[in-house]
Amino acid sequence: MTDHALLLVNLGSPASTSVADVRRYLDQFLMDPFVVDLPWPLRRLLVSLILLRRPAQSAHAYASIWWPQGSPLIAISRQLQEAMRDHWPHGPVELAMRYGEPSIEQALRGLAGQGVQQVTLAPLYPQFAESTTTTAITEARRVIAAHALPLEVRVLEPFFSQPEYLDALVASAQPYLQQDFDHLLLSFHGLPERHIRKLVKSLDAHHDLRASSSREVRAEILALCYRSQCQRTAEAFAARAGLRPEQWSVSFQSRLGRDKWIEPYTEARLDELARRGAKKVLVMCPAFVADCIETLEEIGIRGEEQFTAAGGEELQLVPCLNSQPQWVAALAKLAERAGGSL
Repeated sequence: MTDHALLLVNLGSPASTSVADVRRYLDQFLMDPFVVDLPWPLRRLLVSLILLRRPAQSAHAYASIWWPQGSPLIAISRQLQEAMRDHWPHGPVELAMRYGEPSIEQALRGLAGQGVQQVTLAPLYPQFAESTTTTAITEARRVIAAHALPLEVRVLEPFFSQPEYLDALVASAQPYLQQDFDHLLLSFHGLPERHIRKLVKSLDAHHDLRASSSREVRAEILALCYRSQCQRTAEAFAARAGLRPEQWSVSFQSRLGRDKWIEPYTEARLDELARRGAKKVLVMCPAFVADCIETLEEIGIRGEEQFTAAGGEELQLVPCLNSQPQWVAALAKLAERAGGSL
């Protein structure tokens, strides 16, 4: 059969490290109402102010981690796409980015043009957030409606607690966990607290975004609460890896702006760990399945500089799942079971 495609979707990357390309990418990203959830006039004003200085700063950061073949995120995603072709016998395996190229629109129109009738849309985000999962699904829905594409689409839902994902995560970390280390920090991408509160407030006005455990979170809250899903991933990972409670902790990175974001912050945890005498810290970023600027530059470069400046000796970034064989096999199983609707 060749009529059922798999479409892998990740966030995206600038086309190059030039300030112009970075500005274009950031404008598309930040003007998404699922990312900056303000009315359009306020969003346009805020983003315009951010774009006065941020592109040059971000361009410098991208340049520090750029590969000869281009964006690490795009290159790694291409490797995953290629590896998945051996695990998806139903049709083509394509790749799209929510922002930048290759776009979701290009991918879906291309698949329809090939005569594909069914698509499994796989947003590569283990935990649910409107600024990742929902915006990818919404863009796919827009493209299909705008171009009247005759596609039947099913969606891979967030897989934060799926055994295949967790087992692949543990396997990827084992070479690092077998070394001597003082602490493992599981650093997830952050979100403004209001992004979560607006989703869960109708279900539970008293849901605690600072709760240290996900075990008591009701299923309907867990389905919407990004922070609780991150905590569930971390707890399940630690149990599978045989880690004691004092050996690991959770934090959140990549804040932007002055809003209140979910805590604890990764920067604060790195300082705290150094002050407590930790010399070697491992950092994993389980909200990402592919290494990118947030892992390679924010943690691998700036995080290491911060930790050593605070008194630590070594920060080691544990690579993301990328295109590791166990992750490829796990993703294939998850995609086969995908049952969400567009």
